[in-house]
Amino acid sequence: MKILMISADNFEDSELLVPYYRMLEEGHSEDIASLKKGKIKGKKGYEIEANRELKDIDPAKYDVLILPGGKAPAVIRKEQKALDIAKHFFDEEKPVAAICHGPQTLISAGLIKGRHATSYRSVAQEMKDAGVKYEDREVVVDGNLITSRQPSDIPAFMRELMKKVK
Repeated sequence: MKILMISADNFEDSELLVPYYRMLEEGHSEDIASLKKGKIKGKKGYEIEANRELKDIDPAKYDVLILPGGKAPAVIRKEQKALDIAKHFFDEEKPVAAICHGPQTLISAGLIKGRHATSYRSVAQEMKDAGVKYEDREVVVDGNLITSRQPSDIPAFMRELMKKVK
């Protein structure tokens, strides 16, 4: 499978790195797309290479979309290309996994109204205002959509994500 992660500086380190390395461990091909190629830096100082620019992404070439949290989604959600990529994944019913603030990109794309989902507590009201059937649980799966709240939920998030990628 080919995995796409979209992020930027100030990502939540564990929410990007754990899925990234777990997908590699399973032998999946993975790209990290950001506003520009090069190193992006997490909130706790970890760096990882964004090997693709958002503008160059053809979402049809990917099977799974992962949206880590932290402060990066506040930037990513303003990029029309990121919203278009997310829309493609929903239109094609491909798996989309978003944790913490990651669902903000999906809110901006208008994709999760009426869906069951969760997020970091500070995003909960925005989720409800967007018409999400918000659930305060470690992981919520609604069809192709997997959401979790925070780093401590990563085990549950990864368990459900792995069901979609095997």
